[in-house]
Amino acid sequence: MKLEVLSKSDNQEILNRVMFLIGELINVKNLEPGDKLPSERMLAEKFNVSRSLVREAISKLEFFGLLKSIPQSGTFVADIGVVAMNGMIDFILKLDDPDFKALVETRILLELKIVKLAALRRTEEDLVQIENALKAYEDKVKNGNQPAVQEDLLFHLAIANASGNSTLNLFMLKITPEIITNFKKYHVCSNNLTGQAADEHREIYNAIKLQDPQLAKTKMKEHFKMLYQYCYNIL
Repeated sequence: MKLEVLSKSDNQEILNRVMFLIGELINVKNLEPGDKLPSERMLAEKFNVSRSLVREAISKLEFFGLLKSIPQSGTFVADIGVVAMNGMIDFILKLDDPDFKALVETRILLELKIVKLAALRRTEEDLVQIENALKAYEDKVKNGNQPAVQEDLLFHLAIANASGNSTLNLFMLKITPEIITNFKKYHVCSNNLTGQAADEHREIYNAIKLQDPQLAKTKMKEHFKMLYQYCYNIL
């Protein structure tokens, strides 16, 4: 049994090594798109790591479209050429964890597009979900001094869901945990701007309700300008 009480950097190094070895295995075995990889247990024994690390490596490669896992069947090589796969693995291994500024920039780019789609595509059910998240944020602001970080992000996730674009929604869900962690770390919006943010949330909601995509984008842009410029001056 392998014990892996490692630092984050050590664990990432091993994870990268496992992803590299999976790529090498595909090359050595001349596996074609649709071919099945050995089981997690076999890969763990072959690479001398835990099954959890193999599972994490497979999950990451699957996220980037290089592998495909089918429940009860196994993991298969995706429909991508060897040259492209090797190049993509090289790029994946060079990726760093996003810093706070990168997360902020990504969130802004995503949400300016998302809010326009939400205004165009939202349903009555979507409006209820957005308004419920909005009210939860407003209640948190009124009833206490603690930052309403999670309520704020739930409001934005409700808008992402209303966009009707599963890929944009997935990206938002992907970066949200890291955003929450960094918001707490840097004490985002702990300087009495939450009341102003609540008013801006209400304006964004109203624009979505009116199904006015340009107004919705304008209100979201104003919201981010205040948040990022005055809350923690990150950009």
